[in-house]
Amino acid sequence: MSEAMKVHLSPAFFTEREKTLVERGELSASAFAFDSGVAGLRLKNAVGELVLLPYQGQQIWSAHFAGRELTMKSMFTQPNPTRSYLDTYGGFLLHCGATAMGVPTGTDTHPLHGELPNAPYQRAYLLAGEDRKGAYLALGGEYTHTVAFSHHYAARPLVKLYAGSALFEVSLVVANLKRTPMELMYLAHINYRPVDHARLVYSAPCTPEHARVRKSIPSHVKPLPGYKELLEEFGRHPEKHNLVDPALLFDPEVVFALDYLADADGWAHTLQVHPDGGADYVRHRPAQLDRAVRWISRTPDQDAMGLVLPGTAEPEGYSVEKAKGNLKVIAPQGEWRCDMELGVLSAAEAAKVEAKVEQVLG
Repeated sequence: MSEAMKVHLSPAFFTEREKTLVERGELSASAFAFDSGVAGLRLKNAVGELVLLPYQGQQIWSAHFAGRELTMKSMFTQPNPTRSYLDTYGGFLLHCGATAMGVPTGTDTHPLHGELPNAPYQRAYLLAGEDRKGAYLALGGEYTHTVAFSHHYAARPLVKLYAGSALFEVSLVVANLKRTPMELMYLAHINYRPVDHARLVYSAPCTPEHARVRKSIPSHVKPLPGYKELLEEFGRHPEKHNLVDPALLFDPEVVFALDYLADADGWAHTLQVHPDGGADYVRHRPAQLDRAVRWISRTPDQDAMGLVLPGTAEPEGYSVEKAKGNLKVIAPQGEWRCDMELGVLSAAEAAKVEAKVEQVLG
């Protein structure tokens, strides 16, 4: 394979008038600015597109494939230029962490889900190349986080979109730039849109021991009547959430901790299988991301199916997760990496993955 072409991006490229930066067959990348001023990058192929925020968390703001918006419904029609998590929450994928993650409790001082979701990236670039899966365009970048006497690391995400594919690859490398060890917490907050009457299929045992519902209620959550009783029922019978029933009370949210098993190649699989047999899909490597949660929120204003949020810890904040032993440590000058694949499967592809899940679960 030839070396990928690299195009270094500049904030000056992103204006009200969308302009094409790269074209390669059916693949294209174009730059624009939302009305809010946030820079947007559109990666397109013949079957869909991603809109990413190259300088704000390198979020995937939206994903549209197979004629359908995959991204959660939210109150935000565009991203806002802010570091505050809840002031611009509605993207398809947000990187959470890395010095802390989750809901701060007790003596925690970190922001909700850490500094990464809306981090101001200092570098962003496009790659145009070809690998074993074919031709691709990719967005990458680097955010360097430096706090005197405490933190110094670089986050380097990459999102690859291939020609003709409704699946795309996401990876993240966190490099510890210090000469002392670095504690790490990370979560990939992946927010699909629920499909009524779909089935949830995944390579984790669906038992009360391995699909644990969170019964604690965060301070920003205001429960409705019957909510606590629903959590108790899910605690006894987690399998009752595997059918996406619009009558179930996922208002404001329900969270499960899942214990995933990997296939022979090291991948764990999660599908939202639609009534027509097609599916929304996530695969991740439990060897890299050994904790996973499912987050479902169905309200009049938000509609989200966090099929799986793979991570290194559960989302209870720094102090609680450290007490559980869920913090990773990156060696001095060392690196940590994770890899995922997301997108849409045809009915035939989904059936093959579902058979693989059945095999993993035995």
